[in-house]
Amino acid sequence: MQEHVTTHQAEEDARNADLLFYLNGRIVPREQAVVSIYDSGFMLGDGIWEGLRLYNGRWAFLDDHLDRLFEAAKALDLDIGLDRAGVVAALEALRQANGMETDAHARLMVTRGVKSRPFQHPSLSQQGPTVAIIMEHSRPSIPRPIRLATVPHIRGLPMTQDPKLNSHSKLNCILACIAAEKAGADEGLMLDVNGFVNTTNACNFFIVRKGEVWTSTGDYCMNGITRQKVIDVCRAEGIPVYERNYSLVDTYGADEAFLTGTFGAQTPVGEIDGRVIGTGEMGPMTERIRALYKDLIARECR
Repeated sequence: MQEHVTTHQAEEDARNADLLFYLNGRIVPREQAVVSIYDSGFMLGDGIWEGLRLYNGRWAFLDDHLDRLFEAAKALDLDIGLDRAGVVAALEALRQANGMETDAHARLMVTRGVKSRPFQHPSLSQQGPTVAIIMEHSRPSIPRPIRLATVPHIRGLPMTQDPKLNSHSKLNCILACIAAEKAGADEGLMLDVNGFVNTTNACNFFIVRKGEVWTSTGDYCMNGITRQKVIDVCRAEGIPVYERNYSLVDTYGADEAFLTGTFGAQTPVGEIDGRVIGTGEMGPMTERIRALYKDLIARECR
């Protein structure tokens, strides 16, 4: 039986033993980077987050991440307590404090803050938001193509919990991941409300068929920044790329499949529901898109 891997698997890095963290305007060691048991993020998953990647001293696609963060905050009626410049300053202060220049990953989290009583009403959060940043030295180390299993958990309608929100409420995706693991896979392939292939529990999903790159319509998935950059580079290079509805039958017959995300960029998929996709290894289109994306990062972070 193959070993289990994850799409966020990274090389061990001894420097991560002595990290500093950002918490509500202060840079503190790990033992002081704690939040209240009354925090609305801990208690209710009432918060939003962004994952960012550092290359050559710069956060890739920072404006896109900030746009998504502040749009989500507005949707949640959540005052971050910082403007865009303040968020950038917090990231930069922590980056410098940890001496990070490249191959680092940041998770920026904002919750509605500490509640006066342990109930859900937002008015009980009266002390202002909790803003925290975890920043780690992190180089992806995924030893083989990912194996997916289709799971019963779907990406739902926007009037329940809009899948476009990068919220702390991730239980649906966690259950999908557990179901996939029970099936002997690494991640869960999730369908949308109409039964079309949508995304995985942690990443956006693409297939390649006869030289064309397909991904979902985007109606029911996280509006991934790496997803959009892949679409952009394909269009710029004349690679046919389509945001469309497609089925598991289309997926099983694909020549290649890959995942996208801030952490792993483009991660090949070798197997879905026991069916080998293509050769089971990274295909030529995935390799080409990886190279194009790497060039885009080099231009963005120079």
